[in-house]
Amino acid sequence: MLFAIIGYDKPNVAELRLKLREQHLAHVRQLLDKGKLLLGGPFTDGSGMLVVVDMENEAAVKDYFAKDPFMTGGVLERVEIKPFRKVFPLD
Repeated sequence: MLFAIIGYDKPNVAELRLKLREQHLAHVRQLLDKGKLLLGGPFTDGSGMLVVVDMENEAAVKDYFAKDPFMTGGVLERVEIKPFRKVFPLD
């Protein structure tokens, strides 16, 4: 099942985000290696990030992202998880 995850940064965390970036990427690499990460990256306005994953259910997504260094390290203020249906590009 596909999910879009929108993470909202706390104010003034650019330096902290950079400090935790490698730990965050190592955490996300687990999904990438399993083929579960479809896309991800930061918003260019510095307000947060977007990630699209293919995981079993919302509980698995919540559990995974609760352990993300951006969450545990204080970068993210909150995270929204939305079930997602891919339409484009057409397969």
